Amino acid sequence: MPLLYSIAKATVGRVLDVGWRPHVEGIEHIPQSGGAIFAGNHLSVADELLLGTVVPRHLAFWAKSDYFTGTGVKGFLNRKLMEGVGAIRVERAGGRAALTAFDAAIPALRAGDLVAVYPEGTRSPDGRLYRGRTGVARLAVAAGVPIIPVGVLGTDKVQPIGRLVPKLERGVISVKFGKPIDTIGRSDDRTALRELTDYVMTEIQKLTGQEYIPRYAPKRDESE
Repeated sequence: MPLLYSIAKATVGRVLDVGWRPHVEGIEHIPQSGGAIFAGNHLSVADELLLGTVVPRHLAFWAKSDYFTGTGVKGFLNRKLMEGVGAIRVERAGGRAALTAFDAAIPALRAGDLVAVYPEGTRSPDGRLYRGRTGVARLAVAAGVPIIPVGVLGTDKVQPIGRLVPKLERGVISVKFGKPIDTIGRSDDRTALRELTDYVMTEIQKLTGQEYIPRYAPKRDESE
């Protein structure tokens, strides 16, 4: 586990744990070693902080490339912070440029790291669970690692869209980890990846009880 990440878990993570007291189920489904992808629903920007708090191992999150390319003192500090916590760089341009994130995530997963992915691609605008994008399946099959479904509830109440600082409330949040979904030997053709993604979303829905909407969630403005 990167040193800066360890420090963050011992300080920020401890504060969040005490302040929120999240209810956690299925922690036994988190592998003690080896790479894996956490695929979860996405209700709030607090989801990432919460996962980092309750998962005992290092969890690599995606970070936009701006944090790695800034100039001056602020740019230097941001870059060192992202490198120090083991973040994976993502190009905001999307398309082929965004595939560099996969290039970085695959060796990290094969080396035994954990990576969090939100198949919906954006935060749910209304608390419902939307259709997953196949990137999570493509990444898991390419890296040869299992997918662990994650269901999070309550983060949208603690930090709803538009709120910068989460409210410290105990007993509101729950996190549930499902059984790992094996991807070894699965095909990487479009149909197979779609089927695997739909299965992952079904497992997430079982954990959260959210209403499922069989279409992609509408993209939100980044300023919201």
